Amino acid sequence: MSINIPNALSPRPGLLLGGQPGVSALQAAQTAGYQSIINLRGVGEAGTDVEPSIVNELGMTYVHIPINGAGGITEENAKRLSEALADAGDEPTMVHCASGNRVGALFALKAFLLDGMPAEDALATGRSHGLTGLEPMVRGVLGLG
Repeated sequence: MSINIPNALSPRPGLLLGGQPGVSALQAAQTAGYQSIINLRGVGEAGTDVEPSIVNELGMTYVHIPINGAGGITEENAKRLSEALADAGDEPTMVHCASGNRVGALFALKAFLLDGMPAEDALATGRSHGLTGLEPMVRGVLGLG
C-alpha cells in the first residue's frame, strides 16, 4: 500500500515529507509502520481541526508546529521541528504542510542554524526536502541574498 500525499519526498528511509495527507494516506502511513505525524500547517488551515483525532485514533503520535506562511519560518520553529524529529528517533515519521514548501524551508533552516551546514548545502537540503516558493526568503536567512 502506497502513501499518497502531494509532492511526496523520502530523503531517507522512514522519513516521508510533503503536502496534506488525507484520511486514507494517514491510514496507509499507520499500516506502513509510521509512528509520528508532524503537521506544519497553520492554525485554522483545512484539515488541522480533524487531523489530531484521526492520528490519535490510529495510535500514532501527533505534533503540530503551526507555520503561518513565511513569517513562521524561524529559528525557533526550526528548533521545534528538530526536537520533534529527535523525539521520534528512528521511528518512521511523516512531516507535512499543505504542499511541502514549508517543510523544505524549515529543514533548510535546521540544517544551517542548528546542524552547522554551509549555506549552499543547507539550501540544497531544503530543496531536496520540498522547498519551492519560499526559497527567496530562505536564501535571505541563509545569507545568500
